Amino acid sequence: MPPSLSRWLPFLRWPRPTGALLRGEIIAALTVTVVMIPQSVAYAGLAGMPLVTGLYATFLPALAAVLFSSSTRLSVGPSALSCVLIGASLVGLAEPGSGRWVELAVWLALLSGAIQLAVGASRSAWMLNLVSSPVLTGFSQAAAVLIIASQLPSLLGLRGPLSSILQGPASIDTEALAYGLGSVLLFELGKRMAPRVPMVLLVLAAAAAASAATGYADRGQVVGELPAGLPNFYWPGLPAWDTLRDLLAPAVVLALVSSLEMAASAKIESQRDGKRWDANQDLVGQGVGKLVSGFSGSFPTSTSFSRSAITLHSGARTGWATVAVTAFVLLVLLVATPALYHVPKAVLAAVVVAAVMGLLKPRVFSSLWQINRVEAVTAGITFAVTLLSAPRIYWGVLSGVLVGLAHFLYTRLHPRIIEVGLHPDGSLRDRHLWQLAPIAPQTYALRMDAELDFASASDLERVMVEHLAAHPDTQHVVLFAQPINRIDATGVEVFSTLRRMVQGRGMTLHVSGMKLPVETVLRKAGELQEGPLLKLYRTDVEALLAFGRLSP
Repeated sequence: MPPSLSRWLPFLRWPRPTGALLRGEIIAALTVTVVMIPQSVAYAGLAGMPLVTGLYATFLPALAAVLFSSSTRLSVGPSALSCVLIGASLVGLAEPGSGRWVELAVWLALLSGAIQLAVGASRSAWMLNLVSSPVLTGFSQAAAVLIIASQLPSLLGLRGPLSSILQGPASIDTEALAYGLGSVLLFELGKRMAPRVPMVLLVLAAAAAASAATGYADRGQVVGELPAGLPNFYWPGLPAWDTLRDLLAPAVVLALVSSLEMAASAKIESQRDGKRWDANQDLVGQGVGKLVSGFSGSFPTSTSFSRSAITLHSGARTGWATVAVTAFVLLVLLVATPALYHVPKAVLAAVVVAAVMGLLKPRVFSSLWQINRVEAVTAGITFAVTLLSAPRIYWGVLSGVLVGLAHFLYTRLHPRIIEVGLHPDGSLRDRHLWQLAPIAPQTYALRMDAELDFASASDLERVMVEHLAAHPDTQHVVLFAQPINRIDATGVEVFSTLRRMVQGRGMTLHVSGMKLPVETVLRKAGELQEGPLLKLYRTDVEALLAFGRLSP
């Protein structure tokens, strides 16, 4: 098979199915399906979509995504973070569950899918680095709080918004309260005492049976009738330009968040298999999955970290497991949707809450504070803006990205430049921090841990000028240049300025450990012509020997 063809169609590299392989894949697929079905239906409600679209999002989109992805065991479908973003992004634009809402959700799927497809096809996966781990941490913590808050009315059986709980017992459906809290309790007990038991599916089945037996559908809220059969091809109407503009920012954030959810699972798979992760190809797969979801009349899909972990731990080896999952979902769509009729909506809320509780990790902020206070503040700002901007929670991610970029630019514009001294262990360290003697009398030795470019060059010039002005008796300037791995035109200009300034005062400039790419540029510019006032050393040891700090 031509390598270029298998690159764009990675499913051509799948192993041929054998009886033994398919048996293992089907068993793994069944394990994932019993978790995926109730979650998909519940997450569709979280996105404000008709519940059946959750099944649509786990059918053809999952199949399309795995066919075009290099990571074959990603569980593609509805995810909590993506669904809360969808629901929050469309508030005020349409009525949840209405035809207009579905149309706008489809446009979100098409726009975010096109973004991921374009990024992957152009080999630009590096753009994912725009969203740092602290930003995703802050957003996911805030989103988890908002998700749980949005599910509390259904979970507690409230006959109105969350504030209606203040009206007393009359505002509470006690049967729904029992279904909701009882389901959460059973989910937690199952997770701790019987993790291999499909507790979510068992609880849904038991709740549906109890609801049907007691006629709860006549008194409370249940899933109700779901359309059976395959999704029809959906072609959305072209929205007005103002509406399209309102959808663009959420679509970008959805693409970013979805890509990071995918990355979290794909990296684990690639590390487990000992293979290189092809982020670009996985972005293509995610984009295709979203496009297919949109044309199925559903909402943007993403990768579920928890379900992907189940896929790996259940023994799935290839993409055939996902094919088997879609086959099971097909059976549900064709024959099993009536079984969901009597499931109380309080139980669906419990499914969402139980799944999202795993995202709540408040201690992560203190851990970040111990590692890096700036990143902890970035996470905190993202968390706060996400909560305060609800329902437009995508501003949380965007604000976090801006804070992260601002910090990045600050560190690039303020590189670490230190005066070095020889430590007793033989290394060159910060002279003032470690209280070390100068390299030699009347000598200024410095090191810049950054590229010498337009961002950092002015800081190097400032530091040298200030030091020489304060120490006019300096005779030697030593630049330990080993950390400098790149130089641009601005860096060349500043180096030339500093060289002429040092030599113009009768001082000698010593340059040690210059890397070949930097040396090549400076030699082409005519700035490295050795003479009495310019000395070059290949290594730091040579420089120290020249100053008599080491024994030959």
